[in-house]
Amino acid sequence: MTGVALGRKGEPLRQETHSALMWAVMAIGLLAMYLPSYWAAATGLWNTDEHGHGPVVFLVSLWLFWRTRDEIVSAPAQPGPWMGSLALAVGLGCYLTGRVFAIASLEFVSQPLVVAGVLLWLRGREALRAAWFAVLYLLFVVPLPSSLIAATTGPLKQWTSSVVVDVLSALGYPIAHSGVVLSVGAYRLLVADACSGLNSIMSLAAVGVLYLYLVRRQSVAHNILLAASILPIALAANTIRVILLVLITYHLGDEVGQSFLHDASGFVLFMAALSLLLGFDRFVSWATRGDGSRGPHIGSTTELAPPRERHGDGVPRSL
Repeated sequence: MTGVALGRKGEPLRQETHSALMWAVMAIGLLAMYLPSYWAAATGLWNTDEHGHGPVVFLVSLWLFWRTRDEIVSAPAQPGPWMGSLALAVGLGCYLTGRVFAIASLEFVSQPLVVAGVLLWLRGREALRAAWFAVLYLLFVVPLPSSLIAATTGPLKQWTSSVVVDVLSALGYPIAHSGVVLSVGAYRLLVADACSGLNSIMSLAAVGVLYLYLVRRQSVAHNILLAASILPIALAANTIRVILLVLITYHLGDEVGQSFLHDASGFVLFMAALSLLLGFDRFVSWATRGDGSRGPHIGSTTELAPPRERHGDGVPRSL
């Protein structure tokens, strides 16, 4: 009887050891798979204007998994090998295709599928349910395909140029544009890709979705309104940034326009956009007679400034 009792007492310990071993194997496997991808991103993609938000989003993703670690580990062990195998098969297929053909978007889009598959395989649906937001948030790490960036930045730059000219013309400034080149006074300014607003949209979307998750408003309409406001707020903030840079250059000259004010303007305007988002949240709470409470303060990402171009001999400078 004593031997049987001791055997039963040792069973939970063996199960915990086995579980810890499985989690360790999963962590090592994920590191082996994705460490080269993240190293390539850190030395390449994340140094571009379009994907400058990547490191911050990645760190937030890690924090989200750490935040839900107890719920994941303590979830009832009801492994789903079939669903897990399907998610793993699709994820590994995307990963291998991305690695072989050097398609970064496929490499990174495989992450949520692989992680979801591992969670289903080891613990089951309850563990995946506990980590659902952290898994989906990994999608913000996925770099946009170059074809999508090319198709999006052109129209956004044209729209920004037109709005800037309309606003400043209405204020009496001598300004015109030819395509994405602005002519104001003695200066010609190029609305570069980084001034298209795509960076602001992606960064504000990542922060806005995180804010929605952490605040957890009960009203579906409230959440929809807040999510729908991200795009117009990001575009408005980016347009204001371009207007300010044009005005700085027009009134204070070339050197001031390309000074630290140029580099700081992206961060300042992003913070302004984030403030507008939080302010709109409070307004909707008040309008719908909600509690109006604000969730925890969310950190922000910094929009990378575009490369500078020297002004001279009629060559337009980049905003």
